[in-house]
Amino acid sequence: MPLRILIADDEAPARNELCFQLERLNDVEIVGQAADGPQAVELATQHAPDLLFLDIQMPGLTGFDAARQLLDREVDSHIVFVTAFDQYAIEAFEVCAVDYLLKPVEPTRLAQTIQRVRRLVDIGGKETHSGPADKELERIVQYVAERQSRRDRLAVKVDERYLLVQAEDIVYASLADEVITVVTAAVRGTSNYRTLDELHSHLDPAVFWRVHRSHIVNINKIKEIVPWFSRNYILRMKDGKDTEIPVSRNQTKRLREYLSL
Repeated sequence: MPLRILIADDEAPARNELCFQLERLNDVEIVGQAADGPQAVELATQHAPDLLFLDIQMPGLTGFDAARQLLDREVDSHIVFVTAFDQYAIEAFEVCAVDYLLKPVEPTRLAQTIQRVRRLVDIGGKETHSGPADKELERIVQYVAERQSRRDRLAVKVDERYLLVQAEDIVYASLADEVITVVTAAVRGTSNYRTLDELHSHLDPAVFWRVHRSHIVNINKIKEIVPWFSRNYILRMKDGKDTEIPVSRNQTKRLREYLSL
C-alpha cells in the first residue's frame, strides 16, 4: 500500500517543491494540500493520511495548534514538521512529532523520514516523545549550528554576477512573481532561494522580520514608520529610494509592542 501523505504549507512554492521530492520516491500518494492551519485540520480529519507534513507558521492556526487539534480529535496520522525556523525544534517533539525537517528540505533527510514513517505504519506503531531522544537532540543541535554559521553573508545575483553581501547590510527582501529581490544601500539583485521562508532561515530572526507575506525587513534599516488605514503601518526604508513596505495586520501588533507605539 502506498504511504498516504497530506502537505500543509501556506507558501505554494514550498508545497510544490515538497511534492516534487516526494513524487520521486516509491509508493507514496499525496492525498491533499492545505494552505493554512484550519484547512490542514479539516483535510487531515477527512482523509486520515498516514503522514502529515505540517509547516509551523501558517495563517489561522500554527502547525503546533493544528497538531494539538488533531491529537484531540484522535486523528491517527504521523506528523512531521517542516519549517525554516530552527528555534521550534524541541517544541515539535512535545506534540509527538515523528520528525522535524528544516527548509530547504534535503532529499536524503526526506528519504530517511519516509523510511522511518513506513516502519511505524508497517508495525502499526505511533511514536511518543516526552522530549527528543539524545541522538535526535544531538542531530538537531548540530544542524542548527551549521545553519547559524551560514547567516553572515548572502549571495545576490546582479546581472550575470553573484555578489556576496553582509547580512547586516540588507535593507529588505521582497517576493513578486516568484522572484525574491534583495536590496542593500548599494546593491539590488535577486536571490536563488525559492521562498521567503528559506531566505529568512539564513538571516537573524531577531533583526529580520517577516512584516508581510511578501516582505522581510531589517528593523535596523527602517527610516520612518507611517500610520496607514485601519491602524496599520507603512515602513519607509533606508535604501536610497525610501521604499515603502506594508506591514500586515498580524505583524502590526508586534511592531507596536517592540517600538512602544
